[in-house]
Amino acid sequence: MSRIYLSPPDVGVDERDALLAAFDGGWIAPVGPDLDRFEAGLSSMTGRHAVALVSGTAALHLALLAVGVQPGDDVFVSSFTFAASANAITYCGARPVFVDSDTESWNMSPALLRSALEQAATDGRLPRAVVVVDLYGQCADYEQLVPICREFGVAVVEDAAEALGATAFGRPAGSFGDIAVLSFNGNKIITTSGGGALLTDDEATASRARYLATQARQPAIHYEHTEVGFNYRMSNLLAAVGSAQLDRLPAMSSRRLAINARYREAFAHTPLTFMPVPSWSAWNGWLTCVVFGDGAGRDGVMDALAAADIESRPLWKPLHLQPVFADAPAILDGTSESLFTTGLCLPSGSALTDDQIDRITEIVTRHR
Repeated sequence: MSRIYLSPPDVGVDERDALLAAFDGGWIAPVGPDLDRFEAGLSSMTGRHAVALVSGTAALHLALLAVGVQPGDDVFVSSFTFAASANAITYCGARPVFVDSDTESWNMSPALLRSALEQAATDGRLPRAVVVVDLYGQCADYEQLVPICREFGVAVVEDAAEALGATAFGRPAGSFGDIAVLSFNGNKIITTSGGGALLTDDEATASRARYLATQARQPAIHYEHTEVGFNYRMSNLLAAVGSAQLDRLPAMSSRRLAINARYREAFAHTPLTFMPVPSWSAWNGWLTCVVFGDGAGRDGVMDALAAADIESRPLWKPLHLQPVFADAPAILDGTSESLFTTGLCLPSGSALTDDQIDRITEIVTRHR
């Protein structure tokens, strides 16, 4: 049997045809009609200006610069997430300050954020921005988080890298806060092989991001530069793949949600629990996450799956536990550490068959 991966790319004839059409049309250079089309599709989905970039991390970097993050600033950020969310803060010379999760959605805790901002105000060191991560395809509680940040005059950056296609409070992921980012890495719900996007309501901010992403080149016939830029622009060829993927997003999200439902049915009579989905959330099904009673049970299942050549992965190791960020401040209540110890991501790719899911559930049920 072939290996079952956690979240492999789901690409086929549509993506191949789009890529070859761009290639045969001569649009090999970084910009072209497919890039414009992809950005227009993202704008239509999110209601914002979209700038397609080489990665979600690049988008985060530009987003932080756009909201004024400077060397020496503090930036509050979700702890329960991938390292890129904090890495981009360090690119700006700023310091990440980690905020723990709530139990309702596993995203940033509004209560802890308020407490942290109140203390920062008392100390005279309010953060320049708060980076809120939409975890595992589910938006955070922006109806609480955004007003809290507004109260303290702090910008909100929505890290929707994992959440394209999700909604919350009737609004699409990527539409919250002052600025937002997406990722199209190979394991995301849609992929451009590698890529990301910056989303903003402000056309001038989008234009500025495009300018910085193309080495801050001035409009002169020669190469003229008055400030430092970055090589962050997505290529037209990758955007062609992205446009084809974007057309298929509703079907791929629907399939992932169906896989999650199949897992839930299979584990209905076990002690396993799933990532909670609040009433205000309509997540995209990106990864199915289950929580065991203890770490030993989780590890035993993970080992059994590995022996069957099936990839699984613990939930995110909180960034405040990562050695590289050991000296960073953190506001914690133990939620993310508990989830990391006992939680597991199961294969969730939209191309998985029912037979493959049944094989996985049989192993999990037998070894839990």
